[in-house]
Amino acid sequence: MAGYGLYSVGAGLTDLLGASRLEWQVNLALVVLGVMLVLGGLFVRVRMPGSLALSLAALFGLQSLALHNAGHLYGQIAPEPQIARAVFAVTLIALAYFGKLAEVDGRNSANDSQKPGEA
Repeated sequence: MAGYGLYSVGAGLTDLLGASRLEWQVNLALVVLGVMLVLGGLFVRVRMPGSLALSLAALFGLQSLALHNAGHLYGQIAPEPQIARAVFAVTLIALAYFGKLAEVDGRNSANDSQKPGEA
């Protein structure tokens, strides 16, 4: 998630400060959503409550901006890149969710294996 977020921040800043193919509001939104995704990825890693929701919101926002950008830049919206982006987002969220469950299950089984007198 952090990689995709950093890519979005870089793409937004590059277009904002460079070629300016899109409106400045769109580039600023790319930067903000990218930062949200980076923070969401970090918060998922430390198992902070609400971090998956933050990451999911950023991914949905980036998906909607990708639809907007495709229409402006190419004059049409091809479904293949959008579907690939959606599958990538679902995969990232699923990996984060199931990784979180595996850590919790591992910690619980380690706690259950300790004897009552051990600390």
